[in-house]
Amino acid sequence: AAMTANVITYRRKSAVREVGKALGFPEESLGRFSSLYGSHNYSHAVDFDEQLEKSGMAKTHPRARAMAKLCQQVVGLPRHLGQHSGGMIICQGALDAVVPLEPAAMAGRTVAQWDKNDCADMGIVKVDLLGLGMMAVMQDTIETLNGKGVPIELATISKDDTATFEMMQRADTVGVFQIESRAQIATLPRMKPKSFYDVVIEVGIIRPGPIQGKMVHPYLERREDPSKVKYIDPRLVDTLERTLGVPLFQEQILKVAMVMAGFTGAQAEELRRAVSTFNTNEGRMNKVLRKLVSAMQSRGVPEDKIAQVVQSVSSFAHYGFPESHAISFGLLAYASTYLKCHHAAEFYVGLLNNQPMGFYSPATLIQDAKRHEVRIKPVCVEASGWRGVATGKNEIRLGLRMVKGLNKGHAVSMEKARSERAFHSLHDFRQRTLFDKDELRQLASIGALNCLANNRRDALWAVESMLDAEDLFSGIEEADATLSPLEVMTHLERLKADYEGMGVTVGRHPMASIRDQLTQVWRSSDLENTPHGSRVKIAGQVICRQRPGTAKGFVFISLEDETGISNTIVVPKLFERSRLTITQEKFILISGVLQRAKGVIHVKADRIEPLATNALPASSSYDFH
Repeated sequence: AAMTANVITYRRKSAVREVGKALGFPEESLGRFSSLYGSHNYSHAVDFDEQLEKSGMAKTHPRARAMAKLCQQVVGLPRHLGQHSGGMIICQGALDAVVPLEPAAMAGRTVAQWDKNDCADMGIVKVDLLGLGMMAVMQDTIETLNGKGVPIELATISKDDTATFEMMQRADTVGVFQIESRAQIATLPRMKPKSFYDVVIEVGIIRPGPIQGKMVHPYLERREDPSKVKYIDPRLVDTLERTLGVPLFQEQILKVAMVMAGFTGAQAEELRRAVSTFNTNEGRMNKVLRKLVSAMQSRGVPEDKIAQVVQSVSSFAHYGFPESHAISFGLLAYASTYLKCHHAAEFYVGLLNNQPMGFYSPATLIQDAKRHEVRIKPVCVEASGWRGVATGKNEIRLGLRMVKGLNKGHAVSMEKARSERAFHSLHDFRQRTLFDKDELRQLASIGALNCLANNRRDALWAVESMLDAEDLFSGIEEADATLSPLEVMTHLERLKADYEGMGVTVGRHPMASIRDQLTQVWRSSDLENTPHGSRVKIAGQVICRQRPGTAKGFVFISLEDETGISNTIVVPKLFERSRLTITQEKFILISGVLQRAKGVIHVKADRIEPLATNALPASSSYDFH
């Protein structure tokens, strides 16, 4: 067996960086281009020449014209051979007799030199093995619950739990599988899932294929008003009835081709392959579409129906789900929501123990857990293990794995020493553990040594006062080692230390520190009771910036404050005017009009500016993925 290769091609970001280096442009300008524009650019954005100029590469530069011309020529060309994230090929006998192989970067792994399309054309069996982080989260959660005497398994979770569906209908899905994205959260209040198959559709509908094919809104409208349900042709009722006449899944598209054009199973399979390889072989797709149109015309299908079928098929070239795939993902989406609803502490600790993964940072997950009345206890060397644990029904103790720069082996050794005898002082802790000076400083700065000192500054003073292990007098404990002349940390200093040392805080959200300084600024929770059309100001930490290729240049920003998350829509012109603020500032202030429609609330921005925060720390954001 071997992993399938993946041909990595140049995109605008990588093309600019490498062509720019070859032409001698300064690294500072190339880095600025990456941070300002990156890969989130489409044909409706500003001209490439203007992007280069805003990044510090003037149009008058003697090599500017060559830069623009070469970059546009390079985009789309192969850059290097990568490894497919989950594709594996197998065959009978020696695989290297069938396909050329090479060793992967990771020891013990082998990569075929052909990509998935090459393998498919050659008839080689490829299996996709999805390494989903949520599977590990659910396994950890279920094992924790089983250890507490709760008899629960993925296969036995009730599929008709009212509280779970109500949580989805409220779009209270931060941290759950698939339906936690901004687009999913905006759809859930309209979708109002009431059954497991509703969740399957929710997972499958927010994909580039259905969105490009203009299938999302027709489906939601038909769901709200059954009288609007209609079919391309009466012969398709059996195929499309479960999705209200709207083809949402690959299997339905293939069945439509078989019914309307008389395609055989082999021809339908040819259509599926053409659709899946559209991005790399547009000619193949067009050839099959011509066959499809010709077959429907020969069967007397009206032109308007032919156009509808072609549009439906073509949309899946932009990636649509097979129904079987959506059912599997729907199960994980439902089960993870169920665990969040009924076993919140165990679920959140599973999420935190398996980072990085998902849509939200650990800091946002912790704030969401607190809004669900889960108490988060800080890292403590007397109580924390390497992994976090659910210490009560609604209580979590963070693990040492959250601390940046901490060696796992040193943490495990500390746990063993602690199990033998409790630590009675910082000196005792230092003598019986393997942590080096940098690790001890980090533990002291985040408050993990407060159990052995009066406060963080006292712990830091004691750590700096300790002699190195090889020093002749290192075994002698000084009576006043933890008596520090330093001032106790202020709230802002503790907040900064938390974010620098762990990327999270168990205390108040950073926005709570400056709330009193903000006038006429709505909190996220205030928007729930604000009338449609009201002018509002919102402020917060940017936790997500998105500019989907299907959104015609619109940008979506999520802000988090101490009460929750608010969502903003930014029109293309405003984004270009405020690009620097939007892409570089961690906290922003947005003015605009509140829009409320069918349970979905967002602010349409008309002014965006940096928020003065007195250097508040912030966690990482999920940007332009």
